[in-house]
Amino acid sequence: MPKSKRNRPVISTKALICAPDSSAVTLSKTKKKPGLERKGKVVTDIKDAVEHYANAYVFTYDNMRNQKLKDLREQLKSSSRIFLAGKKVMQIALGRSPADEAKTGLHKLSKFLQGDTGLFFTNLPRDDVERLFREFEEHDFARTGSIATETVELKEGPLEQFTHEMEPFLRKQGMPVRLNKGAVELVADHIVCEEGKPISPEAAQTLRLLGMQMATFRLYLVCRWSSDDFEVYKEGLAQLRAGWHIYAANMLHLLKIAEIAMASVAVP
Repeated sequence: MPKSKRNRPVISTKALICAPDSSAVTLSKTKKKPGLERKGKVVTDIKDAVEHYANAYVFTYDNMRNQKLKDLREQLKSSSRIFLAGKKVMQIALGRSPADEAKTGLHKLSKFLQGDTGLFFTNLPRDDVERLFREFEEHDFARTGSIATETVELKEGPLEQFTHEMEPFLRKQGMPVRLNKGAVELVADHIVCEEGKPISPEAAQTLRLLGMQMATFRLYLVCRWSSDDFEVYKEGLAQLRAGWHIYAANMLHLLKIAEIAMASVAVP
């Protein structure tokens, strides 16, 4: 049986020892939490970027891919710096009002740090930055919850791209398949995903197997700050707002899937 903790003596971590000179010496050692240290470093780094770069942008994105962003950081490291951190942390670093902003007008950026947003500090000319963000796109496989860009339907018949070993896995993805003389065969037409609707976990797996890259990682400028100017980009702002609507739609869709799954579970 486990030992009772009821009668154990309580030793305070802040116990004091009285030294001969009657001065108090604490035995406790308070360590800063790693999370607080990381946040503090982000604040320091952003404040440093404010001093070293002439322009600051808020940007938003579609279909974030960490490795692609890492590659972009490496490409621009001589002229720019990108921050993706907690929104409140970035707001604190910039300042949330004229009273606490790091430089005049910077608090205006903080108001746009909502949802999927980051900070981009740079010394590149404005035209170069706008062209960079406008032309940047990286294609990849769609993930669960992404919005399908087209309807994908598989017709009844043999699926020559799949080996017979994959037949059980395909059935788990909801595909009506069977083995016919050692070949995988679709016994009925099957819709993998529909344009404009969120992609299910099964559809995401199937699209990957089909080699169909339906996601595109894109960046959009939301607003720009410099010491003598501030500008809002309408397209980026619209994209940021649209992102909130897509997020809400995805959550509703996933909740419906969960409800259907729960309803199908037999209650003993």
